[in-house]
Amino acid sequence: MEIKIKLNGTMVSDDVPADTLLIDFVRTHGCLSVKRGCETSSCGLCTVLMDDEPVLSCSTLAARANGRSVHTLEGLQEEASEFVGFIADQGAEQCGFCNPGFVMNTIALLRENPNPSDGEILAYLSGNLCRCSGYEGQLRGIRAFLNSRHEEGANHE
Repeated sequence: MEIKIKLNGTMVSDDVPADTLLIDFVRTHGCLSVKRGCETSSCGLCTVLMDDEPVLSCSTLAARANGRSVHTLEGLQEEASEFVGFIADQGAEQCGFCNPGFVMNTIALLRENPNPSDGEILAYLSGNLCRCSGYEGQLRGIRAFLNSRHEEGANHE
């Protein structure tokens, strides 16, 4: 079946078997930040934004993305660069394997709720597994980013 997806802002068309998973489609098209982890929709490593909503690409058929917009970390580098340094500064990226999923979900969270509480951050990121550091480093990094953003806003007033 032929599907057309706007992948990171570029229209991509491909003829794929009906059972092709979105993770395989985006990786075939060079988006290697999308990782295969558990293959049971439990770890969050395969998170992409489909029409700006986080979805697990390991359990989504590519056909469901037909005619839609899909973003991976490759297409969101500028937005991600705003806060990933804060997460790294907290030691939350020991091996780095889970980072793309955390970053994708953090982007979705901050778009939806630009000023989340710690509880809201933890709830939003709870679908991402990190075997090295848990969630505390990510939480501290996101909180540090939000605090710096508030300080910048206060300095501009």
